[in-house]
Amino acid sequence: MLEVIGIILFAALIGLSIALHEIGHLVPAKKFGVRVTEYMVGFGPTLWSKVRGETQYGIKGIPLGGYIRMIGMLPPAPDDPEGRSRSMSTGRFATMVAQARAASFDEVVPGDENRMFYKLPVHRRVIIMLGGPIMNLLLAFVLFAIVLVGIGLPKPSLSVAAVIPCTPTMEQPTGQPLPSGLCPTGTQSTPAAMAGLEVDDTILAVGDISVADWDAATTWISQNPGVRTSLAVERSGSVISLPITVAEVTRPEYDINGRETGASQTVGFLGVRPGFYNQRESILAVPGFMWDLTVRSVEALISLPVRVYELVTDTLIGGQERAIDGPVSVVGASRLGGEIAAMESPLNSKIATFLGLAASLNLFLFLFNLLPVLPLDGGHVAGALYEALKRFYARLRGRPDPGPVDTARLLPVAYVVAGILLAMGVIVIWADLVKPISLG
Repeated sequence: MLEVIGIILFAALIGLSIALHEIGHLVPAKKFGVRVTEYMVGFGPTLWSKVRGETQYGIKGIPLGGYIRMIGMLPPAPDDPEGRSRSMSTGRFATMVAQARAASFDEVVPGDENRMFYKLPVHRRVIIMLGGPIMNLLLAFVLFAIVLVGIGLPKPSLSVAAVIPCTPTMEQPTGQPLPSGLCPTGTQSTPAAMAGLEVDDTILAVGDISVADWDAATTWISQNPGVRTSLAVERSGSVISLPITVAEVTRPEYDINGRETGASQTVGFLGVRPGFYNQRESILAVPGFMWDLTVRSVEALISLPVRVYELVTDTLIGGQERAIDGPVSVVGASRLGGEIAAMESPLNSKIATFLGLAASLNLFLFLFNLLPVLPLDGGHVAGALYEALKRFYARLRGRPDPGPVDTARLLPVAYVVAGILLAMGVIVIWADLVKPISLG
């Protein structure tokens, strides 16, 4: 039941993200006088709609995006009368361009001559097209602020949450004993188990070195395999000393995304799992946190085609498990939201993970929509900036205004890009249905 609730709530958060993205376009468009005929969340058949003023607001059946329709999105061809499109062309792409121009002016009525999108100054068009991605960025900031400032990030404490019975190996990485209670061949009891360390003990010092946090304790342990020392721990209000000999274990190395690199390292090992607490951050920490995540998101965006290819060859065809940092659709993200809700963890931890996932998704949508290709928002921004550059250059040369950039000529490219994005979306959705990512 909790999983179903989590799926519904995360799907609602995605819907809110889409709605706010389109509001980011809608509000400045209306502010600048452009006539907006439609505001829709979703694609496909209309489930609900209502006309208010000159705009039809509605929800469609496929919740994979949204749009607003503004009159005059495309300029007329150079030989067409201003504000109208009547060019007749031959050829498949030319016909598609001509039909798109005509559709752009279908809803233009007398009095709309100065209310068309393409007639706006460049800076106003840029503001309208950036409004959507910026709404995603603002929503990401708000959600990250709730997580970092309101809830806090989980940090390992010096309190012992569990004692691992057996030393791990490359073949037995969990350190769990056999059903008999004995450690598997090739392993032994961990130093923590042999020293009698107990759950809820608090580590105060390792040898003569006082430790202020978990990282300091584990750094010393990992760098000193085979060393005989003692642990000072607090137990039931008393401080006791436990003699230990740090174990030496060989463990796999992991990259920043938690994937095995294929290499191994020999380190010291104690055999303790720490407890966790939530450490709240200052609001000033949010931008830095988002910047670090932005860098990783840009790297993921650049590698997206390769990751989708690997998803097909390695997972859908090869049968391998999904990479936890691989591409995921709104379907997969919603399933992860359900899995988070069903986890056996404190409520505040669930909320933080849930909102952090939604924030990361919005940050990625912000970056994705800035790509300078049509039909993405960044493509319209790039076209407007190119137009400003052409006009600036014409003024420097004393030449007449070259007029609006004919973005309609790029529609064949936009159709190809849209087709590629659709194909990638179908692949990822299918993978999320048949072999979903799991947090377990």
